Amino acid sequence: MLSGMAVEQHYLAGLDLAGRRVVVVGGGTVAQRRLPRLVRSGAVIEVVSPEATPSVEAMADAGEVTWHRRVYQAGDLADSWYVLCCTSDTAVNAAVAEEAERTRVFCVRADAGSAGSAVTPATGDHDGLLVGVLAGGEHQRSAAIRDGLLDALREGRIADQEREPAGVALVGGGPGDPELITVRGRRLLARADVVIADRLGPRDLLDELAPSVTVIDAAKIPYGRSASQDAINDALVAHAKAGKFVVRLKGGDPYLFGRGFEELIACAKAGVPITVVPGVTSAFAVPAAADVPVTHRGVAHEVVVVSGHIGPDDPNTLTDWSALARLGGTIVVMMGVDKLAAIAKVLISGGRDATTPVAVIQEGTTRSQRVLRSTLDRVAGDLVEAGIRPPAVTVIGPVADLRTALS
Repeated sequence: MLSGMAVEQHYLAGLDLAGRRVVVVGGGTVAQRRLPRLVRSGAVIEVVSPEATPSVEAMADAGEVTWHRRVYQAGDLADSWYVLCCTSDTAVNAAVAEEAERTRVFCVRADAGSAGSAVTPATGDHDGLLVGVLAGGEHQRSAAIRDGLLDALREGRIADQEREPAGVALVGGGPGDPELITVRGRRLLARADVVIADRLGPRDLLDELAPSVTVIDAAKIPYGRSASQDAINDALVAHAKAGKFVVRLKGGDPYLFGRGFEELIACAKAGVPITVVPGVTSAFAVPAAADVPVTHRGVAHEVVVVSGHIGPDDPNTLTDWSALARLGGTIVVMMGVDKLAAIAKVLISGGRDATTPVAVIQEGTTRSQRVLRSTLDRVAGDLVEAGIRPPAVTVIGPVADLRTALS
């Protein structure tokens, strides 16, 4: 190459492959990575390979691709619009690329990008946008830039001109760690005009909101100041009807003891459009953060999540505590710190072993996380001595003591 000659750059374009024949030669891990996006494009995909990974085979079994279980043969590219060479055999990839060149079909060589007539950009999705980055074959660089762009879009650091229409998004914020909110939840939060937030939601994310965003504290603190559910419902409807996009930011998942469906009903009755974004539930995520799997092979074949805000001796309880006592698996108690003595008593009297391991995790996944490990007959006294307070998740069952296998 002559000194000073400009390096040719690729021409970036989007291909409409819907209904068009695409050939993928090779069925290994490279093809496994490339195929899902091709399937989403609506292409008619044919895979040519004597072997395939279980994932590629599953795509064939599901009818998403057609798998020809043989080696590549000359003529396989006839009537195709796009070709990907994904084998580990350089000679086969070169032969495919040569046929593609003769038949004027754009071809990607996964083993040697510059040897093909096309290259695959590092791509990612954001709210209907397909972001693609090419870096002249520097794959790590293009992937890093793509990830940075997507993170900036999702977190609102790069302005997306599309504005959410007036309405409500019921967003599960996860167990407390701000990184455990879903991608969609974080994106919608960045677009909010009004945020009505629970105390147990990921509070750190509120600091990232634009100054123009109105933040309303739902103040649903157990046994303290509390905004009534009717007041919350009224606020959701009123702000949405005023033309605002409202995010109801809740802890955990909106539908697991979060009264989320009550809010959905209120919006539906008022004619307010509402979107529900599920969240990572504290019932499972908080124990996981404390090395407590709620199920484990050979240990627990069932897991039951119970609300403890009404004790077992309360006539309004809807829980069959005697049935729970007969189970041998895992019981996860939410909102039950002050009722734990009564819960332990009724489980033991119903037949649960008094030495059943118990783990109580306070403020799980946050910087303030504390873990108390005890047994069913001792946990009530132990949590008082340790000063455990809400919010906390209690796990009752053999899984609560599996951490011993880590040492």
